Amino acid sequence: MPLPMRRLAAAPSLPAVHPHDSPAPPSVRLRRQHGRVSMERSSTTTARGVSCVMASGKEHAATTSGDEKKGGLRGKLKKVVLAYSGGLDTSVIVPWLRENYGCEVVCFTADVGQGDVELEGLEKKAKASGASQLVVKDLTEKFVGEYIYPCLRAGAVYERKYLLGTSMARPVIAKAMVDVAKEVGADAVAHGCTGKGNDQVRFELTFYALNPELKVVAPWREWDITGREDAIEYAKKHNVPIPVSKKSIYSRDRNLWHLSHEGDILEDPANEPKEDMYMMSVSPENAPSKPEYLEIGIVAGVPTSINGKDLSPATLLTKLNEIGGKHGIGRIDMVENRLVGMKSRGVYETPGGTIMAAAVRELESLTLDRETMQWKDMLALKYAELVYAGRWFDPLRLSMDAFMETITATTTGSVTLKLYKGSVTVASRKSPYSLYREDISSFENGEIYDQADAEGFIRLYGLPTRVRAMLEKGI
Repeated sequence: MPLPMRRLAAAPSLPAVHPHDSPAPPSVRLRRQHGRVSMERSSTTTARGVSCVMASGKEHAATTSGDEKKGGLRGKLKKVVLAYSGGLDTSVIVPWLRENYGCEVVCFTADVGQGDVELEGLEKKAKASGASQLVVKDLTEKFVGEYIYPCLRAGAVYERKYLLGTSMARPVIAKAMVDVAKEVGADAVAHGCTGKGNDQVRFELTFYALNPELKVVAPWREWDITGREDAIEYAKKHNVPIPVSKKSIYSRDRNLWHLSHEGDILEDPANEPKEDMYMMSVSPENAPSKPEYLEIGIVAGVPTSINGKDLSPATLLTKLNEIGGKHGIGRIDMVENRLVGMKSRGVYETPGGTIMAAAVRELESLTLDRETMQWKDMLALKYAELVYAGRWFDPLRLSMDAFMETITATTTGSVTLKLYKGSVTVASRKSPYSLYREDISSFENGEIYDQADAEGFIRLYGLPTRVRAMLEKGI
């Protein structure tokens, strides 16, 4: 089978790459249309698409009176698109924006696989908080195909462990917010990230990269609210219904790739996580006593099938999450260095992602030569740092992605993995582009590799070592 030949674009042509695009491997049957990447193979999931919910009647009139006409305590904005979850913080932000900036507030919610429970009742909550419009977009396929897969292909892992679950989700959400701002004619965007975390940087760098004219409002860096009790008081004062939900002792972020846990006992690195904290995976001790084998099909560095069945990116990941979680796969406990300078401790569940990463890495052992693999591993560290730091749309990451796409063009084949009580081990690797030759690697003498040739190689390769030893001994 002839090798597919590819060539990196010359430096002068790099500006032609639109910053909104996320390069993806053409041999995964991805095609570009109007600056977007779409899958040629049919999806097995039904996208919920875009849902716009408009407040109407009396409720809508209430949102456009008073402050919106004359401006607010901190100035005047026309319309703000708010990243909205429906929780206490973002529910309070809606009236705070209207009070302080006299603006209309459009709530935006992105479905990145956090689960239907978190999406329930958002229309009612947004209206009750004073929003004029709720926009919900299903970004699950885009999230996996255009953000997760490039990182997976690159082998991007932050500080040896973190598979970048939250880091990859923020730019896809922020980009959608910029798109919605254009659609509704907003002049500003807002988020509920705190001033101590990484997410504020990830959101705002995406805003700057895609539309630097948008005003960015970050209430947690401006208001006097310091905690949950203050937020509840503000909500009561402004007649905002307080979301009725059981307050978790942990701070969690969930999407289709992972579930993170922070806070409470985890703030002390000496404490072992409690078993009842985990939600995506069973304890390895309680996993099935019989191993399960999975064959993962891979094309150009990204997974495309399970046990011979082609699946869309989001469907494939969903299936692997289910299988991996059953076997206790993908639990990570780590202390990481946040971008803002402090260390933080977090526990992550990434069952499907752990399986995918293992499969791609094992196939590369067949398809990449030594020098290429070493350079890929070195660049993967920087790639992960860029993604962690919110620099998804930087020219450097885009250029590095072009490199990763080129060198993984032949990373095509299949890997069979054995899942057993929290572990993932390789059972089989196959590729039509394998650089492994049994006739060369065999311990038997062959025509291609003559073992006698090794003597001359060793004498030349070891010459610097021999010369240094001769110098030290005065020879």
